[in-house]
Formats: sequence, structure tokens, C-alpha cells
Amino acid sequence: MSDGEKQYQEFKERLARTGTDRLGLMTSWMFEDDPKRLTFTFARYKFAAKMLSGSDKVLEIGCGDGLATRIVRQMTGSVVAVDFDPTFIEDAKATVSEKWPIEFRVHDIMAAPVEGGPFDGAYSLDVMEHIPESEEDTYLANIAASLGDYGTLVVGMPSLESQPYASALSKEGHVNCKRQEDLGAALDRHFHRVFTFGMNDEMLHTGYPRMAHYNIAVGVAPRR
Repeated sequence: MSDGEKQYQEFKERLARTGTDRLGLMTSWMFEDDPKRLTFTFARYKFAAKMLSGSDKVLEIGCGDGLATRIVRQMTGSVVAVDFDPTFIEDAKATVSEKWPIEFRVHDIMAAPVEGGPFDGAYSLDVMEHIPESEEDTYLANIAASLGDYGTLVVGMPSLESQPYASALSKEGHVNCKRQEDLGAALDRHFHRVFTFGMNDEMLHTGYPRMAHYNIAVGVAPRR
């Protein structure tokens, strides 16, 4: 009986030794509820990884179950990933890879900057829309305070224009979605240079902001 093609033997041997990797809590739910959504999430993380590529110390704010964090870790020297929800951090620690080590911590960015800095770069995807507008400057200021003088921050969030099409579950937590220019203006209060982009599904673009389903802003050099 054939054992299949030879180039797949390494995969089979690894599976026999270690078993398959497990998806995290949030990622498993996405894969069950709307599988294509994983491709959008991974594309956002890939963009953050590219913007922070080569950085020695990187910080993630709001890592959830931490599965996609590995994409950023692959292109950087080290990643500290924090979330205020201890259930997600416990789950992330349970699925961390020996090949791509990541330090997961419980931390509420609204309470204080993250210890262990200064970090060269930071990113926070699908977090800011959950923070009331009246408190967003605390969120951004504490991230900026965690960075070095030439640090870079990548923030991503659903656009305000996307919200009529959002699910009921998403809308429940989305209290601060923004237009692209307003997201850029928020970061401009805390960083010397800001660049904005739009995303539709996996596609990053610099086109008409009102047609963007998702917005990303990149802030460079925190204001002190």
C-alpha cells in the first residue's frame, strides 16, 4: 500500500510525534462561525508584521488568544502580547509555539503603560473600537509611553462606514468606530507622523476612504 508522496513524510512524522496544533478560543470560534474571516485577520497581522519587521522588541495590545501573534513574531526579534482578559491569556499560553516564543501577559492598557520597555514597535488590532471615545487618549497615551522615542504604532479597526453591515454581535462591542481621517487625527495627537490606509477583506489600499471596510493608521515617533 502506498504511503503517499515522499515530500509529505516529514509532516506525517511530526504529527506522529507531537500531534496537530490547536486553534485558540477566539480563532476556533471564527473558524466555526465564518471561516473566511480568518483570512482577513491574518492579512491585518501580516501588514503589522511588515511595518514592524526587523524590530527587536514589539508589543501587542489586545492579543486575544494569540494565535495570529505568531505572524508578527516570525518577522521580529521578540513579542510581548497583552490582554486584559485572563481567560484569553491562559489560552494563549497553552498554545504557544517553542519555535516562535511569545511572552503573554495579563495587562489593562487603560490602567498603565506596559512594563519592560521601551519597545521598538507596537500594534493593536480590533481594540480601539471597543474603547469609548472619551477614553481613547488614555489608551493611545499609555501605548505611546511604552515605546521608545522612534517607536512605531500600528492601529487597526473597522471603519464607521462598515457598521451598517456588521453583525449584531460585533455591534454590541463597537462603541467607537471611526472614519479614516478621524482615526488618523487621534493618532496625530500622540505621534509626530501618521499614515493611514484602508482595507477591504485581505486587500490593503490607499483608495477612497468611504469605501474602506477597515482602517489602519501607522504612527511614528511618540510625542513627549
